[in-house]
Amino acid sequence: MKNEPVRIAHVIGKDVHGGLEAIVMDYYRNIDRSKIQYDFLIDEDSTSTFMKDEIPGLGGRVIMIPPYQKQFKYQKVLHKLFTENHYPLVYSHLNTLSVFPLFAAWRAGIPIRIAHNHSTAGKGELMKNVMKYSLRPFAKLFPTHLCACSRLAGEWLFGKRAMNSGRVTIWQNAINVSKFAYDEDVRKDVRRELNLSDKFVVGHAGRFIHQKNHDFLIDIFMEIHKRRSDSVLLLAGNGPLMETMIEKVNCMGINDCVKFLGSVSSMERYYQAMDIFILPSFYEGLPVVGSEVQVSGLPFLCSDAVTSETKFCENLHFMSLSKNAGEWAEEALKMSEPYAEICRKKQSNTALISKHRPRR
Repeated sequence: MKNEPVRIAHVIGKDVHGGLEAIVMDYYRNIDRSKIQYDFLIDEDSTSTFMKDEIPGLGGRVIMIPPYQKQFKYQKVLHKLFTENHYPLVYSHLNTLSVFPLFAAWRAGIPIRIAHNHSTAGKGELMKNVMKYSLRPFAKLFPTHLCACSRLAGEWLFGKRAMNSGRVTIWQNAINVSKFAYDEDVRKDVRRELNLSDKFVVGHAGRFIHQKNHDFLIDIFMEIHKRRSDSVLLLAGNGPLMETMIEKVNCMGINDCVKFLGSVSSMERYYQAMDIFILPSFYEGLPVVGSEVQVSGLPFLCSDAVTSETKFCENLHFMSLSKNAGEWAEEALKMSEPYAEICRKKQSNTALISKHRPRR
């Protein structure tokens, strides 16, 4: 029908309520949905219903598909779906795995096929890296357009030649800045809810997977706790290594000062309660939390394995993973003292935050 919006297929993969899902949903909420609508293709073995719960109310459709591991069934379902719906565009967010849905889109004759890379690779993930490096040579085979969240992510998947030729569009993760602006009242409310009113709060948000380096994060917190007995660690997120980290915390005897929040839908509220945010990741494409934390004005200590493109405010400091947990702890405590107040005052003078009250 003439007045029907154009429908675009977005291949998400598994909904795990992570940064990818958050950023795609932010874009979706802010487009003109009377002209463009999204069909979200989500793996049927997803562990979260974050996207499925909201999308139908916005006029979008959630289509559950087999996981890519069931390749024969996956290709059959996608080919039929793409052929029957006559999508003008298929947009894949699966990084190296985009070769699979975009192959199906190519076979179905979809004219515009976009591959968007959100990640890179790091040490310690042998099987995952075997898959990534095996598929990387095919990354440019089926898409008509290439995108990445950072130059580092673009170069890693598509190569320097593609980057330098201008073939890769860098689409850095955008957020709603007003949503993350500091609010003293919210800080007090959340700290009261979590019994943190008189605590020094260290925070982190991320899936419990090897990439995020929770093992080292807990070691850092242990060193902080030795120096400040009033410290508490907030960990937001779920994932396959969560139980392992809970066991580690119990064995270290700090279970009474580490809070596992699980999947959080309003992360902006929890940033307000923190005194410092630590991200010791082994690798990232361009972390969404990086933008969120900087806009909140929260002191932010980040691994230097994360791309320097992450930094746009003075409240972020990079630190090498070659430094030990004690050195990270010392830096975190140093940043959280007078520097926190300086950051907030400087932050209030930027165009990023229009309304701001300094942290007390």
